[in-house]
Amino acid sequence: MRRYCGWKIIAGHILNESHTHKSFFTSYIKIPMIHRMINAIEIKNLNKTYKASKRMSEKVALNNITLDIPRGSIFGLLGPNGAGKSTIINIMAGLVVKSSGSVKIWNFDIDVNERNAKSCIGVVPQEINFDPYFTPLESLELQAGLYGVPKAERRSEEILEIVGLSDQKDAYVRALSGGMKRRLLMGKAMVHNPPILVLDEPTAGVDIELRRQLWDNVKMLNAQGVTILLTTHYLEEAEELCDRIAIINHGQVVVCEDKNTLLGRLDYKSVTFVLDRDVSDVAGKLSQFDCDVTGDRTLVVRYNSTDIHVGHIIEALQKAGYGIVDITTEQSNLEDVFLQMVSSSGSS
Repeated sequence: MRRYCGWKIIAGHILNESHTHKSFFTSYIKIPMIHRMINAIEIKNLNKTYKASKRMSEKVALNNITLDIPRGSIFGLLGPNGAGKSTIINIMAGLVVKSSGSVKIWNFDIDVNERNAKSCIGVVPQEINFDPYFTPLESLELQAGLYGVPKAERRSEEILEIVGLSDQKDAYVRALSGGMKRRLLMGKAMVHNPPILVLDEPTAGVDIELRRQLWDNVKMLNAQGVTILLTTHYLEEAEELCDRIAIINHGQVVVCEDKNTLLGRLDYKSVTFVLDRDVSDVAGKLSQFDCDVTGDRTLVVRYNSTDIHVGHIIEALQKAGYGIVDITTEQSNLEDVFLQMVSSSGSS
């Protein structure tokens, strides 16, 4: 058994009093023994203001951001362009100096324990960057060396298998497709086995099939205990993967809630009826509802589920003399919530 300043490592794996945590991502990182730590990342009152220059006026990028990202979660950070998402990631990675506030990564304060904090995260950047004269295997070996991972403990080929690049391990990176290069970036972020992965627009420019493969990779890593921080413009991606979501706009947190709670914020639903005859004159007979005729026999009714029950709409249609052939209901999705939150924060 070896100890490192409050860490306990046995046979290359981390132990604590409650359980033994074994996974692919715990071979190298000396994770602190903090028994009551429930958050992987804690951001408190974070501010960033870019000073005025000859070309630009002063810009407030982050305004009093506070976020708690639970351990073992897939946390989505959503917002329009320029909202401050990348600024938060760059501060965590040490690329941008914050103006004020505090950031803790795996309970390491980035001001007090900067090196340890950085070792606990792997960042997959939004921009594709690579050395065109290296192979994927050489790229991972170099990255592992920069993190000080001993050669005997490197798992470059295993990582390439995880991201689906085993067959291309000896090809030059410049010959890879855009999707492959993006998967290589994910592999490079994993070489030092961090307990937290930060994915900044990981599927931008990736086709549907590769996007699904990356989704499967993210789910697999999370199942092994890795905390995922995801920023994306694909709202269906956040809805598919994330269990907790924060929406930011103009450098401020608009909302931060569990996904299901967030989706429940919108009470408006729509129901589509296929009726037994022409519906051209139905709007006048159902003037109390928000109706839209979308076909000869198709009617869409939008309603507030807290005020109106769908049974009332069905009853009104039957009283008007219509028979119902088919009914389809639509729940609000993350895109509806996102648009409402962003528009309301922008107007406030």
